[in-house]
Amino acid sequence: MHALFVCLLATIPFSTLVGAHRTQSRSRHRNVAARQSTKTYVLEDFYQAEDFFTNWSFFTGADPTNGNVDYLSMQDATAQGLAYVDDCDNSTVLAVDSTSTVAAGGNRPSVRITSNKTYTGGLFILDAAAMPVGCGTWPSFWTNGPTWPTTGEIDIIEGVNNQPNNQMTLHSGTSNACTLTKATNNPFTGSVLGTDCYSTPTADAGCGISDTNTTSFGYGFNGAGGGVYALLWDTTAGMSIWHFTRADIPADITNQTPTPANWGLPAGFWSSATCDISANFVQHSMIIDTTICGGWAGDAYGNSGCPGTCTDMVANATNFADAKWVINYIAVYQ
Repeated sequence: MHALFVCLLATIPFSTLVGAHRTQSRSRHRNVAARQSTKTYVLEDFYQAEDFFTNWSFFTGADPTNGNVDYLSMQDATAQGLAYVDDCDNSTVLAVDSTSTVAAGGNRPSVRITSNKTYTGGLFILDAAAMPVGCGTWPSFWTNGPTWPTTGEIDIIEGVNNQPNNQMTLHSGTSNACTLTKATNNPFTGSVLGTDCYSTPTADAGCGISDTNTTSFGYGFNGAGGGVYALLWDTTAGMSIWHFTRADIPADITNQTPTPANWGLPAGFWSSATCDISANFVQHSMIIDTTICGGWAGDAYGNSGCPGTCTDMVANATNFADAKWVINYIAVYQ
């Protein structure tokens, strides 16, 4: 009876439970990237439920961003309840440990997974009901080539601590071959954070765009019932990223006949006119992870509105009770 009740409760839209409001519809204005992508894309790969265990690999090395985490193997993550499929809705949950005793400045168990298949272009759609939140957390959904930075990195979802807006960023490996501009011929709704995409180990800010919608990340995203992110990687036109709240997901995405030309302005767009896409982005795997503190969440912690220090927060297990991805699916179209 209890399990049945929980599953029935899970079918009630999250926005109904928390009273989240519907966001206004996006402008139907079409941008350069959309006009060059009028085709309906064909599904190539669909990852859901157990697919994230059979077609993705669990990373177990030291965190490259120097976070306070121990990334677990699939066996350990499933045994500790940090990676599992929810029987109620077939979603995949990837969580940070929220029960163990960890010393201040120690490492807390977490999960990072990488797709076994690589891609050089396509339409990538992630539907998530929730993303990790909490002071000190640094969740990301991104793609990365085999050799950083020469084969590039695309950050689709990324942010830290109590950040309300999603940050999207390109990292390129070729100097002077990839920059970001915002002009009338390549409009997007986000705010430019940096214009030089070239990245090195000592200068890796990349060319970022901040989504202006506060439902695009963290508590705002979860409060709106989650939603969809879409990356259109078009070597001819450029890179486009959209975000849709649960209430505003286009019907063609739901019907698996996505047509980006109908979606209006993207939140971020990097034109191929100022960024050599083919030269900088090659054979990318998709990655989903949550780290703690590290090179961004730790450095930004003092200005985040979070209490104490990031080092101390690692020891607060209850802070990570909602530090979990709840992923409905990831679809890749060509």
